[in-house]
Amino acid sequence: MDDKTQTELEAAVFRRLVEHLRARTDVQNIDLMNLAGFCRNCLSNWMKDAADEKGVPLTKDASREAVYGMPYDEWKAKHQTEASPAQKAALEKSHKH
Repeated sequence: MDDKTQTELEAAVFRRLVEHLRARTDVQNIDLMNLAGFCRNCLSNWMKDAADEKGVPLTKDASREAVYGMPYDEWKAKHQTEASPAQKAALEKSHKH
């Protein structure tokens, strides 16, 4: 596989992942962090990091909107719930170094 095709496939996979996460608003970021060690915010941060490395201007808010499909504050108001004590304990346990 040539580099261009690989990049196109990787981009398609990323778009599909983002589309899936946009549809699964029932899955909270803390659940993703507890299960997989990354969340929507991580994806948006990685996008921002990649833009910075390439010298492409991209704000944190714009990278979050690219992942969430709407401004982050709007997504939080519509979909984010308060983390349960069990979720918080799991996050603390999984992120101890």
